Amino acid sequence: MNKGYNILICPLEWGLGHAARMIPLARKLREMKNNVIIASGEEHLSMFRNELPGLSYITFPGFKPAYSGFFPQYLSLLFKIPVLLYHIIVEHHRLKRIIAEYSLDIIVSDNRFGLWNRKVTTVYVTHMPLIPFPEYLKFLEPIGVLLHREIIKKYSLCFIPDLPGDLNLSGRLSHGIKLPDNVRYIGILSKFTNTEQSLNESQVKLPYNTVILSGPEPQREILKQKLVSLLKDKEPHTIMFEGYPGKSGEIASNGNITFYSHLPASRMKEIIEGSDSIITRSGYTTIMELVSLNCTALIIPTPGQTEQEYLAEYLSEKGWFYTVSQGEINAEILLNQGKIVWQGEINRQSSILLTEALDELLEKQHKQG
Repeated sequence: MNKGYNILICPLEWGLGHAARMIPLARKLREMKNNVIIASGEEHLSMFRNELPGLSYITFPGFKPAYSGFFPQYLSLLFKIPVLLYHIIVEHHRLKRIIAEYSLDIIVSDNRFGLWNRKVTTVYVTHMPLIPFPEYLKFLEPIGVLLHREIIKKYSLCFIPDLPGDLNLSGRLSHGIKLPDNVRYIGILSKFTNTEQSLNESQVKLPYNTVILSGPEPQREILKQKLVSLLKDKEPHTIMFEGYPGKSGEIASNGNITFYSHLPASRMKEIIEGSDSIITRSGYTTIMELVSLNCTALIIPTPGQTEQEYLAEYLSEKGWFYTVSQGEINAEILLNQGKIVWQGEINRQSSILLTEALDELLEKQHKQG
């Protein structure tokens, strides 16, 4: 059935999460004998080249907002709506040229609104058909759902990286609302799935805590400085991932903290699994990756980012993660954590759902072609 299709994958550039969750998707599509092409900005392409050597790459940057250190995210984004609309129009027209140049059969867009086309099979990836609003604006959420539905319906399929039942990670962001008929749950996506064992000997001081920084500036740097001030003179040792794949391999230290700009997934997986405790943002991709490794963490939502604030509340109420606001961080909260271990059911279901969704996608393209 599958002759091997030319498939373009384009992640959103709001932090590394959207790119990281495309790695297992790209890996699976390549295993299914397709020609996978990655299109993104240079920072994301650096990570893809490290994790998926041998693919084709296109520099195709998208909308990349910088958030305020003072205003909530939704206000910062509101001011940038004209810029976002400009990017949607520009990338939609540029996609037409890329389709022709690379003879593309399928486009996979992770939350890039302009990457649909009537002449090829297109997939839209999102974990939140419902975009959460702050409490005093919740009455506007149904309007947001309707607008998002119209975007989703422009695509051949919509993939939601989560499970469809009660055993889910996204809560009301993708459950309990009416979804278009082209929506498919594909299970959680993690770059750590099926990674090869690292051959490097461990040079990590034991025991240790791990900090995973993510998200756009300036909030990433604000959190980093708060944590450094608390942890640099504390035991046990701390490993801090700064999230800069373009500087992969760079190592620095400050007191009792070792900083890694970025590491290959196989090495990062070993460090995370060996941690006494983990501290990170409540970004959805980070949550999926930790769950895939049966790890819990203290999650600190980005201030004013309503999606992360909701996920932190939802997952802590389920007892899967701990949470604290950025303004309430202190050393005792950071270092007093237990362990929660998930059974393998989430990973098992995810593997089945992803295979089924990609089989349907390739069959749809086969019939169309």
